[in-house]
This record gives sequence, C-alpha cells and structure tokens, in this order.
Amino acid sequence: MKNIVIFGAPGSGKGTQSELIMKKYGLGHISTGDVLRAEIKNETPLGLTAKSFIDKGQLIPDELMIDILATVYDGFGKEHSGVIFDGFPRTIPQAEALKKMLAERGHSVSAMIELYAPEDILMARLLNRGKEQGRSDDNEETIQKRLNVYHSQTAPLIDWYKQEHLHHYVKSYGELDVIFGDVCKVIDSL
Repeated sequence: MKNIVIFGAPGSGKGTQSELIMKKYGLGHISTGDVLRAEIKNETPLGLTAKSFIDKGQLIPDELMIDILATVYDGFGKEHSGVIFDGFPRTIPQAEALKKMLAERGHSVSAMIELYAPEDILMARLLNRGKEQGRSDDNEETIQKRLNVYHSQTAPLIDWYKQEHLHHYVKSYGELDVIFGDVCKVIDSL
C-alpha cells in the first residue's frame, strides 16, 4: 500500500500529477478541495461552513477536515493499493492527525512529494485556471492570500516530513512528461 501526500503551493500541479499517478498506479485520490467544492455546490451545512473560510482565503478547521478525510479514506475499503492525499495536510497538527488516523487503521504515509514552482508561475496558472474553470477563489487577491497562508502555515510541513524521512522534492514547472517522470521515480522507489 502506497499512501502519498502530494504537496505544494496552490497552482503547483497537485491535481494534474494526482490524475497521472491515479492512472499509472491505480491509487485512490482524496482532494480536499474537490470534496469541499462539492459540499459547497450542494449547499450542505459543511459546505456553507467551509465556504465562509474559503471566501476569506483561510484554512478549514482541522477537526472538520480529519472527519471528512477519515470517512472518504474508509470508503476505499481495507484492501486498497493506496491513496493520494491532495491538499491535505496543510499544517503540522493536520499531519500529526493524519499519521494518527492512518495508524489506527494499521496504515501510514509512504511519501510526501513536494511539487515546487516559483510564485510568478503559480499566480499565472491559478489566474488561468480561474478563467477556464470559473472558480471564484482563483482571483488575484484571494490567490495572494492563499499563497501567504501557504508560506506561513503550510510550508513548515516540509521540515516536519523531512524529520519523518518521507520528504521528496520535485520541480513542478517545465515539461509535464519530465515532471511526471520525476514523480514516478519517487513512487517507484517506495
């Protein structure tokens, strides 16, 4: 079983790489962003609560995300080949909670793959995605807030995963085939 945390700033390519990994390795995929957007679209109580945080460029409270994650993870059954965690964890307490949640099931994180791109590339990608997909959270002001939150609250996870000996760095700009090839090298080494 290979449980992989796909990690990086907004716009670093987590969704793109996750799709390619799922196709090649048959892993499940948990995108907290997709789960939350579905809840918001369906105007569930969770969705409305989540929307109030997202609209301000803030992170969803940890307890809420862990509950969602555990439910979705358990939905893959006991004998799955692994899951890609996309957009989670975003803080050290979330990483600790994920480690605990998986350990309770006799599972663990196999690797954290950090996708890195410079901020000007991230901004251009996100503005383009906002136009193409009509995502209201992909405007310049909100993107800058999200990048600031990433740098102040999420980036410290890099050191946490280094201490866990699970961190792997991949440059996520340039040719898509080269980026995915670098991601595959990490997964194949697990």
